[in-house]
Amino acid sequence: MLSSLKKIFFPHYKALFLLGVPIVIGQIGVIVLGLADTLMIGHHTTDELGAASFVNNIFNFAIIFSMGFSYGITPVVGGYFGSKQYDKVGQAFRASVFADAVICVIIVAVMSVLYLNIERLGQPTELLPLIRPYYRLMLYALIFKNIFFCFKQFADSITETRTGMWILISANFLNIIGNYVLIYGKFGFPELGLYGAGLSTLFSNILMDIVFVWVLCVNSKFKKYKSGFFHFGRSMPLFRQLNALGWPIALQLGMETASFSLSAMMAGWLGTVALASHQIMCTISTLTFMIFYGIGAAVAIRSSNFCGQRDFINVKRTTSSGFHIILILGIFLSLLIFIFRRDLGGLFTDNMEVSTLVASLVVPFLFYQFGDGLQINYANALRSISDVKVMMFIAFIAYFVIGLPAGYFFGFTLKWGLVGIWMTFPLGLTSAGVMYWMRFHYRLQKMSEIK
Repeated sequence: MLSSLKKIFFPHYKALFLLGVPIVIGQIGVIVLGLADTLMIGHHTTDELGAASFVNNIFNFAIIFSMGFSYGITPVVGGYFGSKQYDKVGQAFRASVFADAVICVIIVAVMSVLYLNIERLGQPTELLPLIRPYYRLMLYALIFKNIFFCFKQFADSITETRTGMWILISANFLNIIGNYVLIYGKFGFPELGLYGAGLSTLFSNILMDIVFVWVLCVNSKFKKYKSGFFHFGRSMPLFRQLNALGWPIALQLGMETASFSLSAMMAGWLGTVALASHQIMCTISTLTFMIFYGIGAAVAIRSSNFCGQRDFINVKRTTSSGFHIILILGIFLSLLIFIFRRDLGGLFTDNMEVSTLVASLVVPFLFYQFGDGLQINYANALRSISDVKVMMFIAFIAYFVIGLPAGYFFGFTLKWGLVGIWMTFPLGLTSAGVMYWMRFHYRLQKMSEIK
């Protein structure tokens, strides 16, 4: 029995691990650009940490939305790549560049309107002079992030996952150096605090795009896709297909992230200490999310390759293998965070009140790790088989009907404070995971019958 299971799943474990580890590192790298700001700003002033908390949570929504839209290319390119239609891969990449440019304009416009109404969002008045200039820099950086997501998702979809990883590692290294110099005023530079962190992040994002364009132009691994990119012309059917896939994925991820962003607003109603504590724990939880999502992205890429070959048995086995890996990672990471729960806050700030409140948030954090892994794995599995529209409705029910109302109820009606607000996540994420799991198995069964 064990030997048979090993023979079935071990090749998938190995393939997902080799494909997923660079994605995990790359996914973490996207967030580390914000983490470096939070970590280094927290030791500058608590007010700046609170301001960074608010802005980064708002922009996490925009970042995840943009990233989610770019994920629409995976089943398209993955299917063509699996069936060795390399010219169509290049053409799909060209269509995705155009589609991502359109979504970038829309997102920047929305975030600009939000900036003009920033004082109406109920944040502490003393933070607004810090929030506004940092917000503007993050808005500029968002444009270059969006371009990077388009390039990275194309490279990932053709299994070149190390390209984005190395670019992100290099950018993060430069961002940390820039933070140190500009936040604290080293080597003759002025002490700019939070504004300096924003400048460093913006420069890092610009540099990532420049390097990625250079790699795509000169690396021989991408040569076979250039004909389709430059000579096949624009394809409106592909553009419509990418939009049909990208928008539901973006909205699904956007609603999930909105539950964190709206929770940050509720935390702001409790004051600066609660907001800073919420930011620290969100930063930690985002790291675990990105680790899970790296494996989930590998599931989507590998499953889409099998789907292109109409091999639904291996689609199912790949998905199951991915959840096994995520579950093991979740247990390990949860244990690690529980053991060091009293030291987490001290990594970000010297404020003891904040550190104590952060430790109390570990309990709801631990409760939602299983649900988070479940929803990440099966959301990516649904993405790999292009069954994405239903995900929007599931996400709305899970996060806006179940999760956020529960967080408000526990936080303010029962007066549990920030710990109550954090009950949003165990209830919302787990309910989403169960519904995605049910939908995937139902849809895969239908596809197998059609075959």
